[in-house]
Amino acid sequence: MARLALVLDRATEQRMLSDIIDCNHSVVTRVDTAREFLETLSHGQPHVVVVSGRRESLTGQLIAACDERGIRVVALTATEQERRHAGTLGLYETVAIPCDWSNIEDLLVSGVVVPLRVGERQLTGGALNTGSVIAVWGPSGAPGRTTLAINIAAEIAAAGHTVVLADLDTYSASIAPSLGMLDEAPGFAAACRLAGSDSLNQSELERIAQRYNSPKGAFWVLTGLGLSSRWPELSTERVTRTIDALRHWTDYVVLDTGFNLESDEELSSDLRAPRRNAATITALRVADHVVACGLADPVGMARFLRTWSDLTETIGSTTVSVVMNQVRSSAVGLNPRGQVAAMLLRYGSIQDPVLVPHDQGALDVAILTGRTLRDASPKSPVRLGIRRFVLEELIVAPAQASKRMPRRAWWPARKAAPAQ
Repeated sequence: MARLALVLDRATEQRMLSDIIDCNHSVVTRVDTAREFLETLSHGQPHVVVVSGRRESLTGQLIAACDERGIRVVALTATEQERRHAGTLGLYETVAIPCDWSNIEDLLVSGVVVPLRVGERQLTGGALNTGSVIAVWGPSGAPGRTTLAINIAAEIAAAGHTVVLADLDTYSASIAPSLGMLDEAPGFAAACRLAGSDSLNQSELERIAQRYNSPKGAFWVLTGLGLSSRWPELSTERVTRTIDALRHWTDYVVLDTGFNLESDEELSSDLRAPRRNAATITALRVADHVVACGLADPVGMARFLRTWSDLTETIGSTTVSVVMNQVRSSAVGLNPRGQVAAMLLRYGSIQDPVLVPHDQGALDVAILTGRTLRDASPKSPVRLGIRRFVLEELIVAPAQASKRMPRRAWWPARKAAPAQ
C-alpha cells in the first residue's frame, strides 16, 4: 500500500478518491498548491505525489524537495503546454487528462520510457534527427564566453527546447561557479572517459550531468575541469564521440570553449601525446554554428581581430556569428554601436555584428546568486540583447509558437495646436 499526496483541483481529486481507496492506497495529504504541499512535508512523507501540471502546482521547488526525500512525482497534464512545462523541469512521468486512476496505477507499476529528446522525435531515413551544436568562442582576456554560453542555453531552453550546456575550457572552466554548482567531479571529463570505453549512454549522461532548474528555462549542465592539470582526459577522439552522443540526447548542445587556437603538434616531438587545445579545436570544427565573442573596447577588439583569421581557418565554412559584449560610450566614445561596427567592418570585414549593451549591475546579480540573466535580471538590456540574438539567429523556431495576436504599436495622440 502506497502513501499518496494529492496536489490537484477539487474536481479531479474527488473523481479519483474512490478508485484510490479501492486500490488500498492511503492519502496522507490533500492540498491545492505546491506551497501548501511543501509546508506539510515536515509532518509526514508520502511515497508518491500526484500533482497537476499547472505552473502554480508543478514547480521546480516541489520537484527538488521530492528528489531530496526520494518521493516519486507524477504530473497530470491537460494541455501540450503543461506537458512541455513538465519536460523543462526534467519530469517525464506524466499522464494526460482526462484519465482514470488505473492509468496512473499502470504508470506507477511499469514506469515510463524516458525519450532521448523531449517532444516529438522525427525520423528521416530511419535515423533519429540529431540536435544542433553551438560552440561559443572568444580570445584571451575574459571577453564574456561563459556568460554568453550560459544565457544562450537559458534562452533556447525557455523557447521550449531541451538543452545541454558543456564546459570544454581546459584553461579556466567557470560554468560551475557561475551557476553555483559543485564541480568536484567534472561532468564533461566523465562523459569523455565513458565515451572512450563505449559506455556513454543516456542513463550515464543523466547520472553525471547536473540540472539547472528554472520555472521556465531549465537545462542540463556538464561541468568542466576543476584542475587544469586534468586536460589530457579531453582527447580529440573522446571529445568528438561525446559531442556526437550529446547531439542525440537533446535538441541543442551549447559548448563553452577555451580561447587558444594553437595547434600543439608543432610544439611537441611526440605526435601521439594528448593536446591541451584539442577540446576547443574539435568543438569548433564539429559545431553547426560558432558564436565568436569579444569585448567592445579598444583592447578587446584588438585581441579579437588579431585572432579572427585563426578562427576562420579553424572552422572553415561553418556558420559564424560575431557578438561584441559590453558596448558602451565610456569605452569607445560617442555612438558606440556605430564605432564598434565600423571598426569590425574595416579591419575584419565583419558585417552585421551582434552588439550587446553593458549592464554591470545585472551581471553582478547573476554571478552573485548563481543564476542566469533570465532568472536574475529578466529586464536587463544584456539579457534582452542575447534573447533577440538567440531567437533570430540560433534557433529555427520556438518549440511551440504563440497563438496570441501580435501587439499593436501604440502612439500617444497628438495634441491639437492651440487656437490662435
